Amino acid sequence: MPVAAVARDAVGYRPLLFSIAYGMTGSVGDAEDIVQDAFLGLTRADQAGTAITDLKAYLTTSVTRLGINHLGSARVRRETYVGEWLPEPVVMSADRPGPAEYAELADSLSMAFLILLEALSPTERAVFMLREAFGYGYPEVARITGKSEANCRQIFARARKRIAPEGQTIDRPPTPARRAEGDELARRFFEATAGGDMDALLDMLAPDVVFHGDGGGKARAIGKAMSGLRRVAQLLIGGFRRNRKLGVALQPARVNGRPGAVLSDAEGRVASVLELEIADGVIQAIHSVSNPDKLSHIGPVSDIALLPET
Repeated sequence: MPVAAVARDAVGYRPLLFSIAYGMTGSVGDAEDIVQDAFLGLTRADQAGTAITDLKAYLTTSVTRLGINHLGSARVRRETYVGEWLPEPVVMSADRPGPAEYAELADSLSMAFLILLEALSPTERAVFMLREAFGYGYPEVARITGKSEANCRQIFARARKRIAPEGQTIDRPPTPARRAEGDELARRFFEATAGGDMDALLDMLAPDVVFHGDGGGKARAIGKAMSGLRRVAQLLIGGFRRNRKLGVALQPARVNGRPGAVLSDAEGRVASVLELEIADGVIQAIHSVSNPDKLSHIGPVSDIALLPET
């Protein structure tokens, strides 16, 4: 097949490939780089006359293995990361489609799910994600990772036991009905928070709600996760009160397939992104990303929350 034809056919798999790469890395930029590297490898293989009988299988295998290799250096960088690490948010407007690359982003790649994956080795992460988030069968997972089918079953069982011990549930994509309920709860949550309605807010938060903030040492954020119903509620109301004084506006959005919002300054520049983890009719966790390095793929980044350079 001519190089041009191979490239044309490969482009159709880009959304799936981006989704797998993002699931492996938790980074939009790194995922885009990995997909590009996979396409370059495909071009070189085609030019060298390598027979590729299954283009989709070739590309998913390439992206997954590039992701496994990438995680080795990424882990080293995260050991020196300032504050709590959260994945880069994937944002889609609440009322219109997002970039084509996000079209097949699995709803199960929520921030909570990606944070769980951080406890796994690169190979465990690949096996668990392909099976749990993308629904690949063990024969496919074995082919993609280069492991035996029996070994993949063992790796998956070991990974599940590590991140969900004693029957603990793993964040699942919401059903259409639950998604609508979550969207309505998010609407009321942001309304109550912006209005400083403490009583309403307390009714919408789980008793053990947790607030996670990622500033990466470059933007204002809490140093470590905060838990507790009233503490989190006070943090939210105080933060939104301060944002109003700074002219920050809130735009509802879908963040990693969950209800959330983008906060922008008076000039429309992105200041932070929030994702809400909802279960049992209440908000269980809130993930807030204000690290400018993790927001630049969304648009121009605001400087209102940036820390002064030292």
